[in-house]
Amino acid sequence: MNVDYYDAHQRHWDDAERLYEQQRWANADHLYGMAAECGLKRLMQAFGMTFDTAKGKPTDRKDVVHANGVWVRYETYRGGHHRGTAYALNESNPFADWDVAQRYAHQNQFDTTRTTQHRNGAENVHQLVKKAVLDGLL
Repeated sequence: MNVDYYDAHQRHWDDAERLYEQQRWANADHLYGMAAECGLKRLMQAFGMTFDTAKGKPTDRKDVVHANGVWVRYETYRGGHHRGTAYALNESNPFADWDVAQRYAHQNQFDTTRTTQHRNGAENVHQLVKKAVLDGLL
């Protein structure tokens, strides 16, 4: 299957929001991380990240990261692009405590505080992606 970071971002965001409303913290939390990762990777592509379509992943191994690592990588691309100043993240990495392997964790390890922190980070990315679409960057 072809990689489409934009569509994946939208889909994960929408599903996370539905789960959040139903207080399904574990899966909402996981999907907020995936939404942030996909949204930032789509913006990184717009800012020059190269992608190997045959392998279905970024060309640079340093860009093959999840939500907890993509925040820093995003800043590398954003900072080096002439339009990047308009796409700054609002906060330090809210996903520093998030890991893709947490999808295997028991759901009682997730709560509203943790999930809301990740929701806020994903919403920051979601707003940047919407702005990029309106600005014609995406």
